[in-house]
Amino acid sequence: MKIKTLSRDSRQYQRKTKHDIHPMQSNVDPNLHPLEAAREYKRAVNAVKMERMFAKPFVAGLDGHRDGVHCLAPHPKRLGVVFSGACDGELRAWNLAKQECIFARTLHRGFIRGIALTPLADKVITVGADKTIKVTKLAAERGHEDEEEAPLSIIGQNFFNDVSHHRFEDKFVTCGPTVELWSQLRSEPLRDLTWGVDTCNCVRFNPVETNVVATTADDRSITLYDIRASSPMRKVVLEMRSNRLCWNPMEAMNFTVANEDHNLYTFDMRKLKHALNVHKDHVSAVMDVSYSPTGQEFVSASYDCTLRIFSVRQGHSREIYHTQRMQRVYCTQWSGDNRYILSGSDETNVRLWKSTAWEHIGTKSSRQKANLQYQEKLKERFKHHPEVRRIQRQRHLPKAIKSAKNLKHIVEQSEKRKEDNRRAHSKKGSVPFKAERSKHVVAEEQ
Repeated sequence: MKIKTLSRDSRQYQRKTKHDIHPMQSNVDPNLHPLEAAREYKRAVNAVKMERMFAKPFVAGLDGHRDGVHCLAPHPKRLGVVFSGACDGELRAWNLAKQECIFARTLHRGFIRGIALTPLADKVITVGADKTIKVTKLAAERGHEDEEEAPLSIIGQNFFNDVSHHRFEDKFVTCGPTVELWSQLRSEPLRDLTWGVDTCNCVRFNPVETNVVATTADDRSITLYDIRASSPMRKVVLEMRSNRLCWNPMEAMNFTVANEDHNLYTFDMRKLKHALNVHKDHVSAVMDVSYSPTGQEFVSASYDCTLRIFSVRQGHSREIYHTQRMQRVYCTQWSGDNRYILSGSDETNVRLWKSTAWEHIGTKSSRQKANLQYQEKLKERFKHHPEVRRIQRQRHLPKAIKSAKNLKHIVEQSEKRKEDNRRAHSKKGSVPFKAERSKHVVAEEQ
């Protein structure tokens, strides 16, 4: 009797592992899996628990400065190189891969207020409180300072608070009592861009619309300039002073400012009567802000000794970074590969953090990548479930920050309640309602 059987080569269905595990054949018909949602919910809960378990964002601390770190600047050509300026006038370059200092040189007497690199990354420009601009030539083959050549000094009429370089041309702009446009080929400024404002503390070229410049000043104003025009574009005045400004690298018209009232404000430069979003959570003045290369998130540094990561579309932070020894944070910078964050603080330390706290550093196998993608999809699917949301939002806060946050919440609720009572017991229209995104804007000028 002849019997016909089904047969196949085992090499066609065996996994390519050292153990040759046989895969389990399954039918994906949902009628055959009535408990699929329950199983995936349990996996989502386990995934967020593992996320919190492996959330260790701190990577390394770069020691070497003798005074507080006031400013940071990334190398435009090399992802692993960053420049830091200290309050004692010392400029250092760091190799992040090796976690070591490439060079250190004292350039200024007093603070280094700002650092900018040229488009070709062959020179680094620093400004300080000693009324000088130092142009230091970099060695192209090594990516750090050429010790044989002394830096070029340009003496200005006033002190300088910040500097920003044009993305393509050999022009840079400085700010202080005046906003001045410079060329690398001249020792005198090309143009004075000041528009009746107080001392400016920050200036930034737009990375997309490269002829637009934005400044923040001590009179609480934010001013926009066009270096091609003879007059400024527009100005907006907030309730309190803005310390730093950063343009969104993917949306040319949007920028975010770090304010003294513990908040950050995202504006559209075409509509300055109200903010696009108000980002809250800090309990002290926000000192610096830096966007990620994707333009979807930004990191803020605060006087409350913490870093916070915000989504552009969200009003509250998704992450808070802090250590026991970290003091007031003056500057922060997002790396060009979107994986790391740098911070400079008052206790002379430059710290390196992961942008995603639970991300595994190192190579991953294909099965690990597939598993991580599956877990991310599960967390996205069940993110609105109360248990998953509670675990995912849980963050440890230092006692001082938690107490200040609770007190600030009580004060805000009290002010809101007073305003509601005043509106309810006043003549109709005498106490108009003002949205949170527009009540911090005092005036706009064009």
